[in-house]
Amino acid sequence: MYLENKSNLEIEMSQTSAQGHQSRNSLRSPEAVAGNFGELRLLQGISERGDTQKHQPAGQCVIHTDDFVPVRQENGFRNNFNAVNFLRGKGNSANLTERSPLLRFSQDDSITYMTVHEPSFVRTEEPWDNCCMDNERRYRLGSEVASLSRSNSSEKYETLENLNRSFRLTSSIKCCLRVSKVVAMFAIVVLCSLFFSMYPDQDNPWRMLAVSPTDSFSMNVTDFRDNALLKLQVAGPFAGRVVDSTTQEFILIQVEQAEEPGQRRRRTQQVTHNWTIPLHSERSDQILSTRTFEMLSSDPIVITIQAFLQDNDVVPLSMTHQPLYVTKETQVAIAGIILAGVYVLIIFEIVHRSLAAMLGSLAALAALAIIGDRPSLVTVVEWIDYETLALLFGMMVLVAIFSETGFFDYCAVKAYQLSRGRVWPMIIILCLIAAILSAFLDNVTTMMLFTPVTIRLCEVLNLDPRHVLIAEVIFTNIGGAATAVGDPPNVIIVSNQGLRKEGIDFASFTGYMFLGICLVLLTSFPFLRMLYWNKKLYNKESIEIVELKHEILVWRQTAQRINPASREETAVKCLLMQKVLNLENLLRKMMKTFQRQISQEDKNWEQNIQEMQKKHRITDKVLLVKCASVLGVVIFMFFLNSFVPSIHLELGWIAILGALWLLVLADVQDFEIILHRVEWATLLFFAGLFVLMEALAQLQLIDYIGEQTALLIKAVPEDQRLAVAIILVMWVSALASSLIDNIPFTATMIPVLINLSQDADVNLPVKPLIFALAMGACLGGNGTLIGASANVVCAGIAEQHGYGFSFVEFFKLGFPMMVMTCMIAMCYLLATHVGLGWNM
Repeated sequence: MYLENKSNLEIEMSQTSAQGHQSRNSLRSPEAVAGNFGELRLLQGISERGDTQKHQPAGQCVIHTDDFVPVRQENGFRNNFNAVNFLRGKGNSANLTERSPLLRFSQDDSITYMTVHEPSFVRTEEPWDNCCMDNERRYRLGSEVASLSRSNSSEKYETLENLNRSFRLTSSIKCCLRVSKVVAMFAIVVLCSLFFSMYPDQDNPWRMLAVSPTDSFSMNVTDFRDNALLKLQVAGPFAGRVVDSTTQEFILIQVEQAEEPGQRRRRTQQVTHNWTIPLHSERSDQILSTRTFEMLSSDPIVITIQAFLQDNDVVPLSMTHQPLYVTKETQVAIAGIILAGVYVLIIFEIVHRSLAAMLGSLAALAALAIIGDRPSLVTVVEWIDYETLALLFGMMVLVAIFSETGFFDYCAVKAYQLSRGRVWPMIIILCLIAAILSAFLDNVTTMMLFTPVTIRLCEVLNLDPRHVLIAEVIFTNIGGAATAVGDPPNVIIVSNQGLRKEGIDFASFTGYMFLGICLVLLTSFPFLRMLYWNKKLYNKESIEIVELKHEILVWRQTAQRINPASREETAVKCLLMQKVLNLENLLRKMMKTFQRQISQEDKNWEQNIQEMQKKHRITDKVLLVKCASVLGVVIFMFFLNSFVPSIHLELGWIAILGALWLLVLADVQDFEIILHRVEWATLLFFAGLFVLMEALAQLQLIDYIGEQTALLIKAVPEDQRLAVAIILVMWVSALASSLIDNIPFTATMIPVLINLSQDADVNLPVKPLIFALAMGACLGGNGTLIGASANVVCAGIAEQHGYGFSFVEFFKLGFPMMVMTCMIAMCYLLATHVGLGWNM
């Protein structure tokens, strides 16, 4: 009789040294090493034991399998094997319980062997020679069972063949899907590569020119074929993209085209585009500005540049133009398809998110090549924000060295002590501290410091770190919106010269946003508790429960493999099912005890703290002093960089210099260990994401969103226009920031909103629109995993520690929090600007 084991049961097998590998390779197949032993013949091996006993040394036995050759048993396994006790799971040992595992693998110096882990099998006081009657009964039972199995082999193997066929069918479907995925993605990559290589780089020559109030510049473009768009790039000492012509000096560019009358049109049709660019007062910085104009036909185009200055100075400029082959709507559609494809790859985890960003970047570059705007390699490299990458790399090195001191374990114990052993107060304290720090530090820096502490704390308390980390990163993004330096969109808004003239400076912006974010935080904590109401923050199952469930699975599948064609086989199957029932009863008892333990507060938290303090303490105090000193200087420089303009160091430089300081002070000998802790996949993801977002911006996606938002606001009646504009800008910014990078979106929306406020037909104040943009761009980062940089960094560090969470897991918690926080922020904006009239 066979105890079939056709499924891929996870059976741990120990591996010995290299000599052991060499000696075993001749005794077993790779399938056996993998743990899939096929048809495990236990009872038939028992029946044949009588014939093989005289050939075996004393104290050894043989267990036969189809995929595993006979191997030697350890001497500790004595010869008195009782089949009935094996099936019942009962023995004479007092320590035997239902949780005794079925099989256990051990090893010696030469070979791998398996022992039946059953204490009742071992009776050191009775050798094989002293139990002849027991041996005879065992051999008789094994022989009868083996003969019954051979008599019913046709029916059994017919059932097994059906099981094998269904298993092979499932495996074949999975293999086909995997091969189809690889083939489809490879075909898309090859196709994009071909399109990208078919078109040359658009290296158009730059024309150098100079304009003044008395001298203007004019040129004719005659090589404009039947193309739909004209891309114009101008570089000069510009201050921004929007200007008030009554208060600033500016450059006016006019693009005109007149279509001659033809068969369809009797009159001449003329189109004129005006482009105003403000000038910097010091005439120092060279800024590149780009705009795309829609043309009527292939008729000649006239480009005129005029300077409006307060004196007769000369303004040096450089300009180039380029025709595009695809309409703006088609470009936006292509960009939307590429963005949707990238999200499909990330959401369904078809590939790693870093590879998904790289594939999306390749597709976007191929689309730019098709429309006639293929960028050069130098241009693509310039699209990458190296300041952000330098900040990430420097902080990763600092945290990697800091973790060697045991400081994170110490912080975990202190947080547990502060919460007095209660889980939710501890989570609220962690989230509140993260929100406060992110209001003054960068969100990425905050999460890089908090993620290791949180993971270590959860491991000590047997909590699931993923839910706690998601809650922390959500509140980090919320807290970053409170000040002008907490989030990159806020920095962009405060740094805009046009908005400063409107009264939006550091103090006014921080005061207004801080009040609103405090209101959002107060309502976010109860909502977070509601979201986590049915979620078990503790680990769902202890290690003992996981092992017990695996044993139940083994016993049940073993019983299901038995074909009850005879009375003996029916009895054996009943014994096995009784074993399963006993284990299930024990599992229910353990689950009840476990749930009762985690549902109650830790009453012995003081004793636990004392034990944890002895176990988790500072391991290297000298290194801790060095790390704390360098990190303190780095954080102080972060603050100083936001308030003191005379310090010419960006955040990336500060982080890199801090990493170099600490590497020298710590005297790191094994530098490769530090490099292994750097999240290279995260850095590569950000690099690919920067290229992807800039390529989508070149495809007019972000400009199209801003223009459509402005058109919707203009279509609303004037008495309801302010409220609708706040709601529309708020939610468009939130949804867009959850899908694309909020930095280019904010930079694009600022001039759109300023122009909208300066339009006499619209008559809207600019402050409510800008505050709605800031609220939506910052809070919208909680919508998806790639909506904010802190989300990606936290997921990367958690994945490195073995607690990675997927896009869907973050979306289930982050998106409801984003919707709730945006609704609270919207109510705050409407109450202050529409109700109280805080518009001046």
